Amino acid sequence: MGETPPHRLPEADPPWVMRTYAGHSTARDSNALYRRNLAKGQTGLSIAFDLPTQTGYDPDHELSRGEVGKTGVSIAHKGDMHDLLDGIPLDEMNTSMTINATAAWLLALYLVTAEENGVDRGTLQGTTQNDIIKEFLSRGTYAFPPGPSMRLIADTIAFTVDEVPRWNPINVCSYHLQEAGATPVQEIAYAMSTAQAVLDAVRERVEPDAFPRVFGRISFFVNAGIRFLEEHAKLRALAELWEELGRERYGVTDEKYLRLRYGVQVNSLGLTEAQPENNVIRIVLEALAVTLGRDARARAIQLPAWNEALGLPRPWDQQWSLRIQQILALETDLLEYPDIFEGSKVMDGLVEELVEGTKAEMAIVAEHGGAVEAVPYMKTQLVESHRERVGRIERGELKVVGQNVFTGAEPSPLQEGEDGGIMRVDPEVERGQIEAVRRWRSSERDPGAVATALEDLRSAARGASTNLMPATIACAHAGVTTGEWAGSLRDAFGEYRAPTGVSDAAPTSEDESLVALRERVEEVSETLGRRLKILVGKPGLDGHSNGAEQIAVRARDAGMDVVYEGIRLTPQRIAQAAVQEGVHVVGLSILSGSHRELIPDVLRSLREASGAGNGSGAPSVPVVVGGIIPESDARELLAAGVARIYTPKDFEITRIMADIVELVAGCAAVSDVSASGTLASLAQGAPRQ
Repeated sequence: MGETPPHRLPEADPPWVMRTYAGHSTARDSNALYRRNLAKGQTGLSIAFDLPTQTGYDPDHELSRGEVGKTGVSIAHKGDMHDLLDGIPLDEMNTSMTINATAAWLLALYLVTAEENGVDRGTLQGTTQNDIIKEFLSRGTYAFPPGPSMRLIADTIAFTVDEVPRWNPINVCSYHLQEAGATPVQEIAYAMSTAQAVLDAVRERVEPDAFPRVFGRISFFVNAGIRFLEEHAKLRALAELWEELGRERYGVTDEKYLRLRYGVQVNSLGLTEAQPENNVIRIVLEALAVTLGRDARARAIQLPAWNEALGLPRPWDQQWSLRIQQILALETDLLEYPDIFEGSKVMDGLVEELVEGTKAEMAIVAEHGGAVEAVPYMKTQLVESHRERVGRIERGELKVVGQNVFTGAEPSPLQEGEDGGIMRVDPEVERGQIEAVRRWRSSERDPGAVATALEDLRSAARGASTNLMPATIACAHAGVTTGEWAGSLRDAFGEYRAPTGVSDAAPTSEDESLVALRERVEEVSETLGRRLKILVGKPGLDGHSNGAEQIAVRARDAGMDVVYEGIRLTPQRIAQAAVQEGVHVVGLSILSGSHRELIPDVLRSLREASGAGNGSGAPSVPVVVGGIIPESDARELLAAGVARIYTPKDFEITRIMADIVELVAGCAAVSDVSASGTLASLAQGAPRQ
């Protein structure tokens, strides 16, 4: 055999870990799905939890209504975790858990399940996402205030570095920052600032000789958008900055610990409801961003499904995404060469730009006191960046095929059939989980052991220097539930509402359509006798507030009075606020699949709060709804009394606002105030009504 030429590798690299982000309904349902996926060639688990599990509520809590088993699997106690992992070799499996506020708890359940199955915790491999700052900024599944949340993260890391040494206790997550509108510079800067805040907190809780190992166990979870060359440059810039941070701030010298370790899910923000088959091409191109260049290749990849803008993916849809990974790794020559971007002037120039911009943005975060203190600043920047992106799509400056250009298309056969191309969770799942958790609490554990474990947890929480993981593991052993664990810590740490970023966001850039909308708002307000007022509400546990924030900002800039309290509101609270504030229209946003339960609840609560007897008949003010809502569900909601429904295909926010203004005018019998020509054309959109 001759010497290998420099443009080839002696042998092809092994493929990355291939995952599918999956989980739904019950632990047993999800276990069956995991086994099927592993049989199809998936090489690692990526567990999706439902929103009650993510935010620390049991299935029978008021806020859990409509959310159980929707966005992922419901895990209420160690019995559920045993069912979830039944028959899966935990000493061989690499398991990723997308869990943040309750990460310490879910890790404890995983450890206890392994122990009770005879698996040594030292052999366990996997990742807990455990990045709470991005939850305050973009995803909304926080449970505790920032300080205690950072303590939980630091305690988890300090515990695992010795006790579970092959585990990644945190995945600093820039993925959701891009989903919330972050530019590449913001995505890197805010993730790096978060990592720095976490490392500073952990350094106080471990011995100095253990700290380099802590640095080496920090991993990242990134996003990769459609501009895949710039996205690849972003990852090279992140690797450069990560090594620099380790060397200069923390004195880490071991090359093994300084290496950037990251997993990825490619972009979901850019997936469209219109012509959804185009999303397959988008997903493939985005996967190239994290696989093309060897020096910045992902260690683990999970790809979204083509139909995520329509609803929950089916197993077949997830299989398609897995096959994309397998074809890239096994049929192409991606893994046969050294880094193909080495020496590229284009790539080097992009990396230099991103590094320079990131350092400047990190300096601003530092001026605000670091990532924890800078949450309000970063949130406002994300709202403004997302508004700019949406505006560019509205103006046609950012082309999205099938959405604002080349919109004519043949009907998609992928959406044919009774299911409409998506999965639906049986409503009986929630009722079954409620009965199961109540049965568990009443008869399947030792009440005395539970009481003792929870008291020890509360005692540990009161001691600022006490690591919470041992008490958390003891709770898992005793059969404590997710809601009981989180509830005890809420009692100790208090509640928290993250900033919305709406009030501090800069005004929207002026254009003809916004000027016309503002004039119409003035006309209708004058006839109403006071300023047109809208309440924007997020019922339930859905924390994806990007769309609601953009509606609130545009309504503000159009001259409306806006009531927006952020996420996690009960239907009763929304109704009470609507009546107390005297709003003219209520706008609701839901992306978690809980619209069939929560929207009727809001309608009923509005009728009751306005004194409409038994809550039947039309609500006192018109209600409009935005979110991922299938056509058949939309028909049911319209029949129940919803006035308008907007889905991702309705991307022109000024047009949406114009339609809402005319709705209010009609309901208030001021439609005789005619709209201007510009606004009249804007209001001729196509929401479901």
